[in-house]
Amino acid sequence: MSRIQLVVFDMAGTTVQDHNEVQRCFFEAADATGLKADPKKITAMMGWSKRLVFETLWQQQIGGDHPHYLHRVETSYQAFKHILENHYRTQPVLPTAGCLDVFDWLKSQDIQVALNTGFYRQVTDIILERLGWDRGLDKNYVGTTDSVIQVSVTPSEIYGNEGRPAPYMIQKAMYLLDIKDPQTVVVVGDTPSDLEAGINAHCRWSLGVTNGTHSREQLELYPNHGLLDSLSALKDKGIADPRDGFNCETPSNSNRSRPVHPLNQQSQDKIAKV
Repeated sequence: MSRIQLVVFDMAGTTVQDHNEVQRCFFEAADATGLKADPKKITAMMGWSKRLVFETLWQQQIGGDHPHYLHRVETSYQAFKHILENHYRTQPVLPTAGCLDVFDWLKSQDIQVALNTGFYRQVTDIILERLGWDRGLDKNYVGTTDSVIQVSVTPSEIYGNEGRPAPYMIQKAMYLLDIKDPQTVVVVGDTPSDLEAGINAHCRWSLGVTNGTHSREQLELYPNHGLLDSLSALKDKGIADPRDGFNCETPSNSNRSRPVHPLNQQSQDKIAKV
């Protein structure tokens, strides 16, 4: 069994503290633009590309064939971007408990760190800069072994801005770091779409953290290779030694139907946007 080379982490709620601020920004934008946003629906779409959330909700409210559909999507999305960017520019931005220790530990084990997110590039850059995690990243958002992270990927770098639960951001990170085998990759996130993206990318493990935006009870409904109480628990799961850790052959809840996205020509076309 090959050793783990890369861990792909989500940002808000997983590596970056989120006490429902993102949801509050969303509801503020929805209220300002006349969009009806059911909290349960929003929770179910956490981790998605944010524009896709607005597209989905406006389609449900007025229909995708409505003459003002695209205008309303754009109006809500632009309002959200303004509110969200202002939040991250003016409010404290902090890593989650244990996050930096886990990053340091992974570096000591010669395991690279990638970040992906449902955020678009501009707000992701604000967050990375506020945390100091942008240091050492080049124009393609690829770092070195001395950088805090080795790569950052957002839906903005994927053709069609397609985020999770598709596997393309994970595959983009692998491509940029020249990692060929998804069985050397671990995915960690706090939403169902994080778990699904890891499964769809055929990664070794797709793990959930239960101290973010979703509880253990919510996450255990989705295929996964394990649920962690916090990021710190990752160090106890044997990912540095291929002989240890989770049994990744059959994810829990593996009977749940899900799409499969191998790194075929479609995947290559998607990740080749940038």
